Amino acid sequence: MLRIGVFVSGGGTNLQAILDAMDNGAITNASVEVVISNNSNAYALQRAKAHGINAVCISPREFDNREQFYQALMEKTDEYRLDLIVLAGFLVAIPKAMIKKYQNRIINVHPSLIPSFCGVGYYGLKVHEAALERGVKITGATVHYVDEGTDTGPIILQKAVEVRKGDTPRELQKRVMEEAEWIILPKAIQMIANGQEEII
Repeated sequence: MLRIGVFVSGGGTNLQAILDAMDNGAITNASVEVVISNNSNAYALQRAKAHGINAVCISPREFDNREQFYQALMEKTDEYRLDLIVLAGFLVAIPKAMIKKYQNRIINVHPSLIPSFCGVGYYGLKVHEAALERGVKITGATVHYVDEGTDTGPIILQKAVEVRKGDTPRELQKRVMEEAEWIILPKAIQMIANGQEEII
């Protein structure tokens, strides 16, 4: 049984997609042990509690410096003996010590077809704003392993999404979530839980 921790900062729609996939049998041999957020107001924490999952907030504001925050995040993560950490809209950089300790056990979902619109500064709506500014016809989402770079780790899955004429960043964001992120993130977890993933 793959023990999973999901890290989130906001509403937790990707978390919900994971939980729904577990409920309907699309993800097998895995369980979410904890949901960790840097934001005490994140609705994702309520989603976790509604599913009977440990919901934990570790906010940088509670610490004197970033190193103390990182240490607390590491210690809390270690408590759950996780096999896989899923970054599902976690808007905090993961400390290098954690990436090293959990090497090849952290995955992230990114709202573009990497290598397009990725790296420092490309997150959330900014990705979709950039895609629309560049006039691309196709965008999408990527699930990849996390390494010490920004959006540079090995790719597990990608799914393309059409950009429609007149799209706003929010409309495009919603379509990418519905047509790509909510599909490939659960699929990637299922593949990892059952030894089926192939790195692109």
